[in-house]
Amino acid sequence: MKRLSVLVVLSLFSASPAFAQACKAVSADGKPLAGAAKTSHMKKCCEDNAKSAEGKALSGAAKKSSVDKCMKG
Repeated sequence: MKRLSVLVVLSLFSASPAFAQACKAVSADGKPLAGAAKTSHMKKCCEDNAKSAEGKALSGAAKKSSVDKCMKG
């Protein structure tokens, strides 16, 4: 039983980067965005990537929390 629990914990740590999708605010020429363009791009990107661990789209308070966390990061 201990082996199974250790295996599950380790697999969660190794899978967590796959769930985290990095949103980078850069223009088509590769220059960083600023101001309203950056905010708009980040919000859209964070909303598109608001998914549960099973890959299903979040809604309601869970989506808002995920988007807020993404916007800070």
